[in-house]
Amino acid sequence: MRYRAKVLILLDENLPRRLTRLLGPGAQATTVGRRGWSGKRNGELLSMAAKEFDVFLTTDKGIQHQQNVSRLDLAVVLLRAWSNAYEDLAPLMVEANAKLGSVEPGTVVRIPADR
Repeated sequence: MRYRAKVLILLDENLPRRLTRLLGPGAQATTVGRRGWSGKRNGELLSMAAKEFDVFLTTDKGIQHQQNVSRLDLAVVLLRAWSNAYEDLAPLMVEANAKLGSVEPGTVVRIPADR
């Protein structure tokens, strides 16, 4: 991971913006929508994100099979929940925060890991 004072995180457009409030003090986050990247296909989106961000936070289960994440200078954190609702995703943020400082570019980290 690049050295930065904060981990720069991009939230996928299908995630509730409120999740940014649950990220730890070592994280700085924005959303795909705020960047004006809504509607971009995953390949293009990930390439753009890799130029500016350390981590892409998503619930897109297919991303690891559809994209060659190992070639990116970006880690993907895949939140696995019953839905994209804030109430289902918020409990996962404790584990996500614990992993954010140590994720490696080109990897996919699943939260929770056991599902």
